[in-house]
Amino acid sequence: MSAHADVVDISDLPRDELEGVFRVADRIENREIDLSHSLEGKVMALAFFEPSTRTRLSFESAMCRLGGKSITFLESVMTSAAKGENFADTVRMLDYYSDVIVIRHSVEGASRFAAEVCSSPIINAGEGMTYHPTQTMIDLYEVQKCLGRVDGLKYAIVGDLRHARVTSSLIRGLMMFRPDMLYLVSPERLRVPEETRRSLSAAKVRFEERTSLTEILGSVDIVYVTRIQKERFGDALEYERVRGSYSFGEDDVKRMKRESIVLHALPRVDELSPAVDKYPQAKYFEQARRGVFVRMALLHRMLSGER
Repeated sequence: MSAHADVVDISDLPRDELEGVFRVADRIENREIDLSHSLEGKVMALAFFEPSTRTRLSFESAMCRLGGKSITFLESVMTSAAKGENFADTVRMLDYYSDVIVIRHSVEGASRFAAEVCSSPIINAGEGMTYHPTQTMIDLYEVQKCLGRVDGLKYAIVGDLRHARVTSSLIRGLMMFRPDMLYLVSPERLRVPEETRRSLSAAKVRFEERTSLTEILGSVDIVYVTRIQKERFGDALEYERVRGSYSFGEDDVKRMKRESIVLHALPRVDELSPAVDKYPQAKYFEQARRGVFVRMALLHRMLSGER
């Protein structure tokens, strides 16, 4: 990975670069390398213009474990943004203070704009309804660790496929691989945008859109569950119409193959029952744990120059 490369979209990293990140993450996880001093003297700026707990803490943990430091800009109430400072001025100042800037924003295009005005590399930590590249890296890494490969598997992505950036980003990531089948399971109102269908067809990824999981549970290798994104709805009545459309529970996981897996980016609401946690297919907490290794690997490769 070249120095000062930006990671705004999962497609910013070609497949071989993604696999390079996975190899380093695997070596970190297996304690084959010690990177605890890898980024000593480096500073990461976290610019979070939207609420986050897991992603922010995961990045902070990753930087700390690499020997670096982090500074944090959280929302706008207690910062200069509350005084009217614009986004461009904010990220320019963070550029002076840090070696890498991690951005979360509700508006699509914010990270790409920051990459244009900053000399430090930019990592998109979740943006709008389309981009969440590091979450996709974590998702694909978990699949590889659990099932030994990403190619040739049957994926079912379930829930809010119109508004959830984790699913949008995952679909974009899978276009770089060769899934055997991609089932897109959602209510009619929450289906993927037409642009996504066209992109999947152009990438020659086999996919089917469905409203039910029942018929495919026994054949899929991965079920990726996502919550209905209440905060993305402009109309509260529209949200109420689809609220609770899916609730993945014990009866569902019992229909799956024992070696298949259930993933979720978390947090969950009512779409994934805690009763599933005890089953061997439940890998979402392990998925979150491995997120630190993946972000360590990414930061190390971006800032140290080592591959």
